[in-house]
Amino acid sequence: MKKILLIEDNPEVRENTGEILELAGYEVKSAPNGKIGVELVQKENPDLIICDIMMPDLDGYGVLHILSKRPETAAIPFIFLTAKTEKSDVRKGMNLGADDYLTKPFDDTDLLRAIETRLQKASMQQKHYDSTPEGLDEFIKDAQQVLDMKHLCKDKKTKIVKKKSEIFAEGDTPLNIYFIKSGSVKVYKSHPDGKELITNIYNANDFFGFEPILENTVYQESAVAMQDSELISIPKYDFVMLLQSHPDVSKGFVSMLCKKVAEKEKQLLNLAYNSVRQRTAEALLKVRELKDAKENIQISRDDLAKIVGTASESVIRVLSDFKDERLIEIESGKIRIISPERLEKVVRWNVAR
Repeated sequence: MKKILLIEDNPEVRENTGEILELAGYEVKSAPNGKIGVELVQKENPDLIICDIMMPDLDGYGVLHILSKRPETAAIPFIFLTAKTEKSDVRKGMNLGADDYLTKPFDDTDLLRAIETRLQKASMQQKHYDSTPEGLDEFIKDAQQVLDMKHLCKDKKTKIVKKKSEIFAEGDTPLNIYFIKSGSVKVYKSHPDGKELITNIYNANDFFGFEPILENTVYQESAVAMQDSELISIPKYDFVMLLQSHPDVSKGFVSMLCKKVAEKEKQLLNLAYNSVRQRTAEALLKVRELKDAKENIQISRDDLAKIVGTASESVIRVLSDFKDERLIEIESGKIRIISPERLEKVVRWNVAR
């Protein structure tokens, strides 16, 4: 049962509002003025606060100011309930951090709807969403409720993309972002001389293809399926709504999106400073998810070289060294990692011991 603290100096309003909230299934704690209200917040740790503005000793603005300065109370949803209706009053409350503003006399339904919305948004802000198809569906469902947009992501589609099929090409206009339900996708940049650099490999539960929408540009890279893959596409309009509609929604979505950003930045840095040997070891560790039931990694030497950022011949020589050092096995062109721990040492120290 959610707990609500009602701070109101008018006994009749306090009693009537408290009764409405209790009938709606909330646990209600009441305070007759701002000072007692601040004390009760510390004692009761409510899920939401409803506070009048015009009160003796400490008004609603003062209550909100005090609570917003304390880390343990700053995130509690706060709704002003007052007879003040001037725009300047509303603006002042919102600038202080109030989440909503209801004027007296108020409709019972409006009050309960405002409370429900704020509790949903607070719950979403605190909730962790797994980067899985189920987590994505749960996030979208919660976002629909918080934003009161039942049509949000109704055009989300799942499709099968065959191995080596192109998903988008450099220069295309982005219309969707993509989430991998199963399979693997490589994203690469092309050089005018025909060479390619694989900038990232995305696997199950990864998002990709959203950066151009954020930057309002065309695709700067191309994407091709490395295996038969199942992709969920989210239209551009819905993606923008999820990011811009409300901070509580966007925060949850951004945490799901940013899984690969740091990894991509690290790869580009390593291209500048790491040896071919280090980069090949790192590439092998990265493509482990492409292994089959026998733990064999199925990737062409050409694709591996595009990840490393060097010629195929250089990668083949390093793979031969790794095989001699018993870091990997190679049979019929397939690679099996024997010692991932020693490969990690190669990445860190350029030494295999």
